[in-house]
Amino acid sequence: MLRSVDEHRSEAPRSVRCMVITVSDTRTPETDSSGTLMKSLLEEHGYVIEGYRIVQDDYDDIRQLLREAAANPAIEAVLLTGGTGIAPRDTTYEAVRSLLNKELPGFGEIFRYLSFTEDIGSAAILSRAIAGTIGTTAVFSMPGSKGAVKLAMERIILPELRHVMREIYKK
Repeated sequence: MLRSVDEHRSEAPRSVRCMVITVSDTRTPETDSSGTLMKSLLEEHGYVIEGYRIVQDDYDDIRQLLREAAANPAIEAVLLTGGTGIAPRDTTYEAVRSLLNKELPGFGEIFRYLSFTEDIGSAAILSRAIAGTIGTTAVFSMPGSKGAVKLAMERIILPELRHVMREIYKK
């Protein structure tokens, strides 16, 4: 690993205040296993959950919630699960992408690679995972399955979220 990456990680904030959003037309707080897993993993790794919402898979509703979260100084990162496929109702990708100031294409690329090699094989091409920033808010959007959430969180987001925030905050 490069020395500068280690230095950057050592300079990163100890914790990040997060909002978890599940995009679904059917899930409730009681049946939202992916959102529950995401919150649990974040808390286990020292992150703070500042908010949790389930939103219908509706382009305008997703955009509105993202705008509110990005405008809230108590929220530094937003993590979404669901609505990233190619079905007609899947609008999360479009909603997130339309608001990003800077995209992190490596997130989706690495997620799909890991999905292909470690999880679902060629079906990984159907994933439209995306990440980036809205102002100083980090945004990560991943598929709605528990397997996808576990993979994205453990292999990409949890190891790098503090580093991402360090980069966002640096002058």
